Amino acid sequence: MTAAQRADARRNYARLLAVAVEEVAAHGADASLEQIARVAGVGSGTVRRHFPSRHALLAAVFRERVEALAAHAADRAERADPRAALLEWLQAVIASATTISGLAEALNRDRVAGPDDTHVYCACAQLTAAGEPLVRRASADGALAPGVTIDDLLTLITGIALATTHHPDPAAAAARLLDLAITGISPAR
Repeated sequence: MTAAQRADARRNYARLLAVAVEEVAAHGADASLEQIARVAGVGSGTVRRHFPSRHALLAAVFRERVEALAAHAADRAERADPRAALLEWLQAVIASATTISGLAEALNRDRVAGPDDTHVYCACAQLTAAGEPLVRRASADGALAPGVTIDDLLTLITGIALATTHHPDPAAAAARLLDLAITGISPAR
């Protein structure tokens, strides 16, 4: 591959990703790959070379947001109040999952991906790794009901976000439902 071919491939990738972000924002996680190719001005084979699966495309679309949520968790990892740190992070995750079109569905697809699915990047895996220290500290502090795991919490958030998708104010409805759930999993002391 020549330098010109590599530069062309990088331009195609950047153009495809920009179009994919717009299409997923407009149509959610089921945005048409063919439409993305058309709008980007490339063939569907080019889309498949850069994004061999819908999962890979969604992972790229949401990469920056998921990395920001992981950094948000890391920023809270040593807070004096582990319960507050965990709840702040969960609220940030649910706010993103309800306001960024397609993110909740992408997280749900990550959660149900089969063991044979190969993923270079997995949003749920990254959020699980980011949230685990918060859950561990909150549990050790007695701030969580026994047995509550990060997987439980991410599943709960994904479910709430999916359930409120068509609500007139999904973020407010999701925040309210999360507050109700928190009362059950981590009653205030």
